[in-house]
Amino acid sequence: MKIGNPADKPAGVAPAGPARTQAGETAKAKETAADPSAKVELSKTAATLLSNDTSSDFDTDKVARIAQAISDGKFQINADKIADRLIANAHEVLGKAQH
Repeated sequence: MKIGNPADKPAGVAPAGPARTQAGETAKAKETAADPSAKVELSKTAATLLSNDTSSDFDTDKVARIAQAISDGKFQINADKIADRLIANAHEVLGKAQH
């Protein structure tokens, strides 16, 4: 017997259970199908993340400079700076999620 998270199962693998119908759906799936009028609401965290759209903060010149540095073999990675930014971003996200 395997014990684990259902998310560990690969996508597209049919679960063991009732026999499949001609349409490829199980009888159980038909019984538990969601009502088309069901209401869906976003969590506060999801709404916050969606409201903070940063797509306009794209610096095409900086991207071009970095791409050129990579092509020239001159791009240097500062692991300490990357780690510091990741930690700062995690603190920021966690702080917003708690409010």
